[in-house]
Amino acid sequence: MMKFEMTENAFETSTSFGKLTISGNEEYGFRPYQLLVSSLAVCSGGVLRKVLEKMRMPAEHITIEVKEVIRNKDIADRLEKVHIHFIISGAEINEAKLPRAMDLTKKNCSMVQSVIDSIEVVETYELRK
Repeated sequence: MMKFEMTENAFETSTSFGKLTISGNEEYGFRPYQLLVSSLAVCSGGVLRKVLEKMRMPAEHITIEVKEVIRNKDIADRLEKVHIHFIISGAEINEAKLPRAMDLTKKNCSMVQSVIDSIEVVETYELRK
């Protein structure tokens, strides 16, 4: 369970990691859409890391860039599309196997699967040796 308490300019909750402040105004905390986009990106990154390990080609480093966020101002500023780009490095990574790793990542990321019918999530990658 999570419990959020109203403050003057935001809502706050405490987690085992620390306090999380959320506000519609980024001067006072994380904006809700930033947390949603972050959840999609980092969940995918964590799954990709595990998939690569299971495929016996561990990543030495993964950088995640959110290249594009499209919001629909006519419908409550809702998220329509998120483009997540992974920059992957690792000496043992076989580039020919990366498309399969990306498919498995999308299928196994709980956050992406939670929004799959509502938000277009595009995942791309590049390999840097």
